[in-house]
Amino acid sequence: MAKKDKKTLPPSGAGLVRYFEEETKGPKLTPEQVVAMSIILAVFCLLLRFSG
Repeated sequence: MAKKDKKTLPPSGAGLVRYFEEETKGPKLTPEQVVAMSIILAVFCLLLRFSG
């Protein structure tokens, strides 16, 4: 009988990547802070648009 080559794939975690393990440098912002800054920027842009 001929031998069958068993090819195995390396464990990949089913395509899931664990991003929380990597620390990045930079400011840590909460979602509330991002929303607040976006609103402030939008208001600032509107003020500049209609101030002339």
